[in-house]
Amino acid sequence: MLAHSSQADHRQRVDGLVRRWLDERKTLITQEQSLHAALAAGADAALLARHLAAFCQTLMDYVSAGHFEVYDELLDEAERRQALPAAAGQALMARLQTTTDAAIRFNELCEDPHSAAAQACLARELPILRLELESRFQTEDRLLALLHESRESPPPGSRP
Repeated sequence: MLAHSSQADHRQRVDGLVRRWLDERKTLITQEQSLHAALAAGADAALLARHLAAFCQTLMDYVSAGHFEVYDELLDEAERRQALPAAAGQALMARLQTTTDAAIRFNELCEDPHSAAAQACLARELPILRLELESRFQTEDRLLALLHESRESPPPGSRP
């Protein structure tokens, strides 16, 4: 009974972690759309800088949470339940690392959101980052689907 309770606690903790992380994803998407709209509307430099600073902060928080909290939990659970071979998990992580590198590059280019250089490259770099984020979200959704699928199947070695 203790093992079942421990599993339930772990599952509840992971589910809460994933919910918070997906809420942060929604915030990131909303901020990216606001930044894009401000850029397209020719907003003044101060407004663009505020949107850019908020977006970059959320971007780095989201990417960090994925890499340092969420992915490990999802991969561990999927591998433990034999829903994902280790090699497949490594391939997913390699795809995610590419998008992380793009997010870090964008953040570095926009390190000073008030600078003319950051705002000048914004129109060029934001669409590139948007594509990377779309790829990242698809890969993350695949990880989440694996977790969901593994939870619906009985654990290996269990009796039906």
